Amino acid sequence: MRDQAETLRLKMLGQQGELGRAIAVVSGKGGVGKSNFTMNFATTLANKGKKVLIVDMDIGMGNINILIGKNVSNSLKDYLDGNKGLEEVIFEGPYGLKYIAGGSGLSSVLEWSEVMFERLVYGFEQFQKNFDYILFDMGAGATSWTLELLASINEIIVISTAEPTSITDAYSMMKYIHLRDADKQFYILCNRAFSKEEGTETNERLRLTMKRFLEKEVTVLGSLPEDSVVRKAVREQVPFSLAYPDALISKTLQLIVARFIEHRAEEVHAHDQSAGKFLSKLRSIFSKGRD
Repeated sequence: MRDQAETLRLKMLGQQGELGRAIAVVSGKGGVGKSNFTMNFATTLANKGKKVLIVDMDIGMGNINILIGKNVSNSLKDYLDGNKGLEEVIFEGPYGLKYIAGGSGLSSVLEWSEVMFERLVYGFEQFQKNFDYILFDMGAGATSWTLELLASINEIIVISTAEPTSITDAYSMMKYIHLRDADKQFYILCNRAFSKEEGTETNERLRLTMKRFLEKEVTVLGSLPEDSVVRKAVREQVPFSLAYPDALISKTLQLIVARFIEHRAEEVHAHDQSAGKFLSKLRSIFSKGRD
C-alpha cells in the first residue's frame, strides 16, 4: 500500500516544473491595496505568457471581479456545495488569466463536510496541473479560515505600507505563521510608498525584525509607489498595469514580477517539493480537525 501511495505521489509531482505554484497574498490589516496588487501582479504574469489563476479567499468581502468590472454569478462555495462544476466557477480576465470569485459561508475548513473537502482537494489538484501560478487573495488579518489555508501554502507574499500600524500588523502576521511553520517562504512588499527611500526603509524594518526576533530570512520584492493612476484604474475597473502601462507603478511592477520569477528559477528543486506538499498539508489539516 505504501508503494502504491508513493507511486501516486510521484505521478502527481510529475517532471520538474510541471506543478503550478500555490502562493498566498496576505496583509496584516485592510486598506493596504492587497487585492489590487494581486490582480495587477497576476495580470503582469499573464502578460508574460504565464498561466495564472486567482482564487479570491476574502470570504464575504471579495472584490477581485469588481476590479476588472465583471459581474459573476458563481463562486467557490457553489462548487464546494456541488451546485456547480469546477469550470462553471472559473472566469476569464485580462490576458487570459482566470479567477474564482469569493463566496460566503466558508468560515472554517474544519467545519466542512468530507465531500466538500474532497471537492476542494480535487479542484486544487486540477489548478496545479493547469496553471503556472495559483494566487490566493486572502482576507486581511489572521482569521481562523486564513490561518487554516495558509498552513498548507508554502509561499506567502506579505503586503504592507509605510504606516507604523501596517508594519506592526504585517510582522505579527508573519510571526504567527512562522511559529506554526518555520519553513514558510516569505516575500515582503511595501505598497503605496511616497518615495523609493520610504519603501526601502519599510521593507528593511520588516526584514531586520524578522531576522532579529525570529531568526527568519525573508525575500524583499521591492516597493510600489503611491500613484494617482491606481485610483483612476479602480474607477475605470481596469488593472492599472493594463490601462496605464507606462506609469511609474506599472513599470516598477514589471521589475518586481521579473524579480519574483527569477528568484523562483534559482530554487527550482525547492519549487517541486513545495508544490507536492501543498495538497498533502491541506489533507493533514483537515484530518487533524477530525481526530
